[in-house]
This record gives sequence, C-alpha cells and structure tokens, in this order.
Amino acid sequence: MQSDIPTDDKTTLPDGWLAIESLDIEAQGIAHRPDGKVVFVEGALPFEQVSVSVHRKKNNWEAATATEIHRESSQRVRPGCPHFGLHAGACGGCKMQHLHGSAQVAIKQRVLEDNLWHLGKVKPETLMRPIEGPTWGYRYRARLSVRFVHKKGEVLIGFHERKSRYVADMQVCHVLPPHVSAMLMPLRELIYAMDARETCPQIELACGDEVTALVLRHLEPLSEDDIARLRAFAAQHGVQWWLQAKGPDTVKLLDDIGPELSYSLPEFGITMPFKPTDFTQVNPHINRVLVTRALRLLDAQAHERVIDWFCGLGNFTLPIATTAGEVLGIEGSETLVARSRENLVRNQMGRERPLAPTQFVARNLFEMTPGLLVSDGSADKWLVDPPREGAFALVKALADLHQQPEQRGPWTPPKRIVYVSCNPATLARDAGLLVHQAGYRCVAAGAVNMFPHTAHVESMAVFELNELG
Repeated sequence: MQSDIPTDDKTTLPDGWLAIESLDIEAQGIAHRPDGKVVFVEGALPFEQVSVSVHRKKNNWEAATATEIHRESSQRVRPGCPHFGLHAGACGGCKMQHLHGSAQVAIKQRVLEDNLWHLGKVKPETLMRPIEGPTWGYRYRARLSVRFVHKKGEVLIGFHERKSRYVADMQVCHVLPPHVSAMLMPLRELIYAMDARETCPQIELACGDEVTALVLRHLEPLSEDDIARLRAFAAQHGVQWWLQAKGPDTVKLLDDIGPELSYSLPEFGITMPFKPTDFTQVNPHINRVLVTRALRLLDAQAHERVIDWFCGLGNFTLPIATTAGEVLGIEGSETLVARSRENLVRNQMGRERPLAPTQFVARNLFEMTPGLLVSDGSADKWLVDPPREGAFALVKALADLHQQPEQRGPWTPPKRIVYVSCNPATLARDAGLLVHQAGYRCVAAGAVNMFPHTAHVESMAVFELNELG
C-alpha cells in the first residue's frame, strides 16, 4: 500500500507530526522523517497524520507509538474486542482489529506479492482472489496460558499481553467461538477453586464439529477433588477434558464418553477424527474452502499419481484420493502417519465410490535428497503444505534433478505443483528455486485469510512445469 499523500503535505506538516505511508507485516505504520529516517509506528494506519512517542532509536530507524491521530484513515474501524489496543495490559493476540477487514486482506495480498518478488524474483502470471471467511469466532484452535496471580488473588486465562510475558486479563475473546469466549470467566473460577491452581500453566483448545476439547496441562498429579471439579465443569458446559501430565504423547482423555473429536470435509464425504494436540487448521471455515480450491487447482485425474508432501492427518490426501488414480502421503511425524492410516480406513467404509489406492509413509522432509525423491517414484502432480520453515530440501532436490538429468533415470518431475504456505518468506524462497532452477512457472498465487485481525499471512501458489523443462 503506497502513500497517496502529496510530497508537499509531508514536508509542510507541523513539527513532530508524521505522515504514515504504508503498513508493515507487523501492522505498524511506516513513515519517514524529513531527513529520510524510517519510523515504525504502532497504532497508525496508512494515510494518517500522527504524533508519536519514540521508544527505540537506531541509526537508520526508530520505533514509536501513535499518541494522537490528527487525520484519520477511512479504513480505521472500532476494534471489536475490549482487550485490543495499545493500553497497558492490552491483549497481544490480534494486531489489526483497528483496520477494516477488506484492507487487512489487501495488505496480506500485497505482502505475498512483495515477498515473491523481492525474495524470490517471482511474479505470478495470475493473482487469485483471496480466500476469506468469518472474521469473528473463527479460532477453533488456541493455546491459552493460565496464571494464578497472588497479588490479584485470581486466575488469569488467555493470550499474553502485548509485548509481554504476562497473561492478559481477558474476560471475552471474540476471535474464539462464542461458546468458548463465554467460558473464559467460568474457567477462571474453576482453576481458582482447584487444589492445583498454581501448577496448571496451560489449557489448549481444540474444537471439532461436535466436540469442544480442553487439554489441561498439569505439572503435578491432580487430586480426586480436582478431577471431580473438572467433571462437573464438563457436564455443565458440554466440554471434553483431556489431561497432559508431561509432553504431547502423555495426553489422555479424562472420560471416554460422548462423540469423538473430529471435523468434516462434506464436499468430499470425508470425516477426520483427531486428537486435540494433533495439527489441524485453526480456522475450519477457511480450511474447507482451502481444500476445495487446492483440489480444483490440482485437478487430479483418475489416471494420475499424486504425492501430498507434509500430509499431516491427510487433510488434503484423502480428498485427493476421491479423484486421483493413486496417492502417496508423506509426513515427518510417525504419530500423524499412524493417524492418517486410521483415517484412511475410516473413510473407506461405506463409500459408493472407493478412495484411490493410498499409502502414507513417514520421512524427515527437511533432509530430502535427489536420491530419496527418485525412490518415491514419479508423480503427475504434487500438493505441498509445509510448516513455517517451508520445503527447501524438497524443492532443492527437485531443482538438482532438473539440472542433472542423468540422476533421474526413468523418473519424471510433476507437471503441476500446488503449494500451500503459512509463511510468505519461505514460499518466496522456494518459489525462486522452482522458477529459476527447477524449470517451473508460477502461474497463480493468492492470499488466504486464515487468521483475521492478525498479521499472519497464509497463501497458495501454483507452479506448472515448462514444456521444455
């Protein structure tokens, strides 16, 4: 977003005022002092004129907070949450609630484009329309910190304060589902009443289609009285408690009653059971649209073999198996591979049209080599959905095989790759390799607003093998 403020306006501002020109990915306004020094301003939006308080100075830049807005952006809106803002104790979970939702999405799209060009020297042939969905009540996964504060004589449950290790005093949270937001104060009362109120540092939330699961991290064994309190809370609020004594592998269900934790992809007739500590997408509304668009772009045919890299529970793998001829899902976690195999068996039952032959294997995808890539066999198409670190080793192995065809043998590269990203910087890096070293074109890219009101940018890009590649 470039400034539309005329240059003479910037030079004739009253002393100390700044003209905000654009917004960075941390939702800070960017301005320049008359001498050219960059100032990053929290709480300011593009095209605003502000006074600031500087709290950090370096040779080439300053960090500041807006103290007064003299000319307000037309995109500024009233934040939907009382805990959002720059005040002491403000929640740090969201950074963009003061900006209109459509402007948030436009900024994320620009961040994607800028990263692709500046980091990867890649310009998509087509910009896809951003994927959007509900902007409130969307966060079905969350990790809430729990603290008993002696000075206040109460328990706090929520996200951390802005730029702080302290837990925000949250009474509501409008990005959580309404029924979970309404549960925050009762949860505080529950933990306060427990014998273990000082040794329960975290509650992890995982909502399925029918189940709200809460994972209580406890550092000491829970008393029978505390177990009874948890059960009473579960009965009153309709939640499912899981207990975590140590690492994620110690998570266990308190009482095995009621429906199982799962989510569905109705367009494909797929139901995905999962454990609350398994990786699943935070926003189920966007996930359904994301899977649908990814499969439309992949366009897997009945005669084609498809590999789903970083496949997790099979979120993309099983839908791909509804149209492809053969599917291979590859994931680094043995636990997730075991779960994906169970999900495959579960979803094969009762189908009018069976899923394609599908296999899941575990492999460290951050240590891929050309040899390992060849050993997995040729595939017509790839779906790549890596974590924030991206898929550098995988893409580098593909590029090496393109540049050294003698290593390939009968192996052939995929003619199309759909890349789903949660980090535009690593996507741009990998896109640069695909386009400049592996023989692909970036035919399309677009933002995915998985986390409204935050600075987090998800995206999708499509790569096609050059005919001469």
